[in-house]
This record gives sequence, structure tokens and C-alpha cells, in this order.
Amino acid sequence: MFILQWGDLGGNWGVNRSISQIHAYLYLAEAPLTAEDIAHDLGMARSNVSNSIKELLAWNLIHRVPIRSDRRDHFVAETDVWEIAARIAAGRKARELDPALTTLRACVDGADNDPAVTPVKRERLRNMLEFTEAVDRWYGQMLSLPQSKRAAILKLGSKIVSFLPGGKKKKSKSGADK
Repeated sequence: MFILQWGDLGGNWGVNRSISQIHAYLYLAEAPLTAEDIAHDLGMARSNVSNSIKELLAWNLIHRVPIRSDRRDHFVAETDVWEIAARIAAGRKARELDPALTTLRACVDGADNDPAVTPVKRERLRNMLEFTEAVDRWYGQMLSLPQSKRAAILKLGSKIVSFLPGGKKKKSKSGADK
């Protein structure tokens, strides 16, 4: 069930369903598997499996492992969920966020030098660029933190606001604001 659902989720995220299913299958696998094993067990064409494996290798979500006395390629998936998330985020940043930043910077520069662009449009372009740059900075900051700190931040959720200036006041044991 997980393999099918992961495949569907991948489709929702713009990832080929087969790639997502193979990733899920390897993630759950307790031993390295060959492309033939994967094709047989998932009922997929060998060519589809080969192409999907190439994509997963490019995303660094799986890797080849040697097996003594077997010349075939065997594959295992990264199983650390934090590492999986970091690798997916890095891939998406490179494919989506970095080109968006390049385009937005060019648009802002072009708008600043074009008298036909209204001040409202210039401001909206600058706002979009500033937001996208902030997301890029946040991504870099989060990635530079140790995994334990990222986990703590994730667990804090909206409670993190209480640590910010002007955030919620903490209550003392007596119930009074500090």
C-alpha cells in the first residue's frame, strides 16, 4: 500500500509515478535489489525501471552497492528521512528556486531600466524577488543546522513565535505573564 500511495504522492509533486514507486520499494527493502528484481516485483517494464533508477541516482536518493560474486548492479535507497528530505529539497532548489531567482533578478533589473514599466509593477517584482531571496536564505540556514536542531524547530512549529521579539509571553508557574 505504501508503495502505491508514494507513487500517487509523487505524481502530485510532479514526479513520475514509477520513479516514486521504485523509491518507496527500495526504501522499504531490507537488502540491495537489482533492476530485474524491481521490475519483476513491481510488474514494471525493465526499461521503465532502468530510466527511473537513473533519475533516482541523479537525485542521490539511491546508490549502487557491490555484491560479491554478482556482476549485476544492486541498489539501495537512503533510509534517513532527514537526508532524503534534504536531498529532495536540494534538487528542487536547483531545478526550481535557482532559475526563479535568476529570472526575477533579470526582470527587476529590466523593469528598473524600462520607463514603460509602472512603479506598481516594479514594486511587485521587487516584492516577489525579496520573498524568493528570503526563502533561498532560509533554505541555506536550515541546511546548515545540525539535524537535531532542524528536528527541534520542526517540532516547535508555531510555538517558535514565542522566542521572537513581540512573540507570545510565557506564563510563569503562578499564571502571570513574564
